[in-house]
Amino acid sequence: MYADISLKREIYGTEEHTMLRDTLKEFIKKDVAPFTDEWEEQGYVSREVWTKAGELGLLCMDMPFEYGGGGLDFSFNALVAEEMNKSGCTGPGFFLHSDIVAPYILKYGTEEQKQRYLPKMATGEWIAAIGMTEPHCGSDLQALRSKAEDKGDYYLVNGSKTFITNGYMCDFAIIAVKTNPGTPEEGISLLFVESDMPGFTKGQPFKKMGMKGNDTCELFFEDVMVPKKNLLGEEGKGFVYMMTELARERLVVALGAIGGAEGALEDTIQYCLERRAFKQPIAGFQNTQFKLVECATQLQLNQTFVDRCTALLCKHELSAEMGSMAKYAATEMHWKVADECVQLHGGYGYMWEYGITRQLADSRVTRIYAGSNEVMKIVVARGMLKEYFAEVRRARKKKAMA
Repeated sequence: MYADISLKREIYGTEEHTMLRDTLKEFIKKDVAPFTDEWEEQGYVSREVWTKAGELGLLCMDMPFEYGGGGLDFSFNALVAEEMNKSGCTGPGFFLHSDIVAPYILKYGTEEQKQRYLPKMATGEWIAAIGMTEPHCGSDLQALRSKAEDKGDYYLVNGSKTFITNGYMCDFAIIAVKTNPGTPEEGISLLFVESDMPGFTKGQPFKKMGMKGNDTCELFFEDVMVPKKNLLGEEGKGFVYMMTELARERLVVALGAIGGAEGALEDTIQYCLERRAFKQPIAGFQNTQFKLVECATQLQLNQTFVDRCTALLCKHELSAEMGSMAKYAATEMHWKVADECVQLHGGYGYMWEYGITRQLADSRVTRIYAGSNEVMKIVVARGMLKEYFAEVRRARKKKAMA
């Protein structure tokens, strides 16, 4: 039924994409779905699912061959993000590992750093995390308090991070810290901190509203001695790096929202065809039909835009504003579609063993992480009104100098 009105997805139009989709479905069926309840109970997935994903070539797919990747374009990563979320199996934090951490290393890392981290990430031997958010600040990355003092041939790192995906299982994390604090050279820098470094500790996985099997925890740094060779890129350029790479992160969140909404809708259509009330399937009621059409229409509209953004990213042309638009629009749509689908399930939509319940719970955080949707609007507004904001900055600078 739904397939009859779906648009042809040109970004996934090759035989290789079809093979990947088949591989993903089999992987989810055998290696992910059967363990979902166990992972949700403990708050993190198994090491085995990471190494299995590595064996199948599902990690770091757009990394070059010489670093263990698949040498493919971003559309293959996009397909992984969609299919994992479509299945409702959100435990494995593959997208952060492959689509956030790996690109930082490829773009800004030294050859030594690339050779050290990327091949092990591609095999799933090492799990990666990235630490930006701190207990007292969320989307305001310039308000970081974690510090790295220059001690000659190493940095002495103190501080903490929170809400860190893959944090509990990570073998290393790229963390944002203040370098040269209190001096004119103060800035944000990025450091590789490995899990076996003395002074680096992890909190227990958080008990969350949704995405229960996807480990999220606090990271603590107490006098951690980080070698200077673990600096990613240039000192003080961390904020610029983060702003540059956030467009991709936000698009991946949007892709996950597309997959999640599609899975919710397909499950609900099937449910409405099977569930009977007043001597007929509930799909026979006009209200049900209208609600399904409203959900399908919003999904198709967002899917078309996200596909366009994916094509732009494959050509390295996706702007911060477009990535923010995609994340804002798609995650709002996912939440609304999941909510409507819960309503169509009636009381069963409130039972945890039903996939639609997980979809609703999992979708809620996507409007918050990778920058809240309110921040997405600010990013887009600043792009649309550049002249106005430039004038505001000039006025503030003039006032400060007076």
